[in-house]
Amino acid sequence: MRLLSILVISLSCLTACTSGPRVFANADPEAEFATYSTYGFAEQLGTDRPGYSSLLSQYLKAATTREMNARGYALRELSAGPDLTINFYVHTEEKIRTTTSPSSEVYYGYRRGRYDPWAGYAAVETEVRQYTEGTLTIDLVDTGDSRLVWEGTAVGRVRDDVRENLQPVIDSVVTDVFSRYPQTAAGAGPIEQANQE
Repeated sequence: MRLLSILVISLSCLTACTSGPRVFANADPEAEFATYSTYGFAEQLGTDRPGYSSLLSQYLKAATTREMNARGYALRELSAGPDLTINFYVHTEEKIRTTTSPSSEVYYGYRRGRYDPWAGYAAVETEVRQYTEGTLTIDLVDTGDSRLVWEGTAVGRVRDDVRENLQPVIDSVVTDVFSRYPQTAAGAGPIEQANQE
């Protein structure tokens, strides 16, 4: 029972310490954000598949629409010439992390009880972990000039439970990215709190 309590406390601490993705943003210092009031989505998004719109694209569009509307922007079809065109890019990469630490076991334990190493012998243990790192970038492009004026990027680990429950994760990450976009549409008031369901 005591061991179970320790495990629950340890897992709670790990969960509490787990942070969200790292978020970065860059803006064109010459862009006139105060003149933009409409937006649309690129005809062929970087997250689409040849011939069709992916579920990922649909989730990203819905979350981005929520964030842009909360800032007073109006959605327009590309044919209507919106001020901003939005595009997405997603990339995943397998990473390996190694950790070396002193070992309580002496050389995998095969010497135990037979003989000891010399004084000062340092046994180490190396742990190798493989994980997937994901990157999401949201581009805002000045449609008239075909010029990137803002980009927001989130980088973080992608776990299996994320892959199986993608929509709420996308909602959360897009909110994190747009927290770095303080602009509002021309003539709009302060940023409204976007509703997340």
